[in-house]
Amino acid sequence: MSRSSAPARDGSLRSAVTDLVVANRILANEGILDAFGHVSVRHPRDPSRYLMARSLAPALVAAGDVLEYDLDSRPLRTPAPKMFIERFIHGEIYRRRPDVNAVVHSHSPTTIPFGVSGVKLRPICHMSGFLAGGARVFDIRDVDEKSDMLIRSPELGAALAAVLGKTSVTLLRGHGNVIVGPDVRLAVYRAIYCEVNARLQLQAAALGDSARFLSPAEAKNSEASNITVLERPWQYWVERAGCSGWYSGRPAKPASKRGL
Repeated sequence: MSRSSAPARDGSLRSAVTDLVVANRILANEGILDAFGHVSVRHPRDPSRYLMARSLAPALVAAGDVLEYDLDSRPLRTPAPKMFIERFIHGEIYRRRPDVNAVVHSHSPTTIPFGVSGVKLRPICHMSGFLAGGARVFDIRDVDEKSDMLIRSPELGAALAAVLGKTSVTLLRGHGNVIVGPDVRLAVYRAIYCEVNARLQLQAAALGDSARFLSPAEAKNSEASNITVLERPWQYWVERAGCSGWYSGRPAKPASKRGL
């Protein structure tokens, strides 16, 4: 696909690209992404494709930086600019999870100790019911004993997706986390509150007493309640990230599951 035949930024595709740009800005502003990490959305018209920026610090992403990929994580634009090495995280999750329409990979700092210590990250506050059951840990050493810790191949992406399974969050040993959602707003919400929950859990542990985590029922019901008011934190984060002057706030419709 030549540069000149790249998809027009109109309709639902335009909304998806705009939401993706805003998601990058929000996650950078909230300290979840820094110079590294990335977020993607499934293509709203073709579920066998996804959208993600070229290799660029998230706070700098604009609409013109967004590329289309197939599920083998090959860019549809040629020649392609420099791409994220770990784009295979996204392609392999979308391939296996038709319910997922957004993926965040971050080096969210307070979550990293839970991926290396054997202490499970569990829901400690009502904003993080999506952590019900505790976050699983993907250890790249189980697949590649001499890796550089990066998910730089489809095989490693598939192994990570297998550990993620049907859950929302997986920690990567020594490397942050991967968080998914049915849309980009919920994925952003989960990425932010995963970091919040990790910080609170460490604070509770410092008190030296056993923490009382959310029960499975409490986690499920909290998550269901929080989803109903998702627009409130999203607009707050949009304002904090300085995007409210140009962002309409109309969410993109998720891709159809047909053809998966």
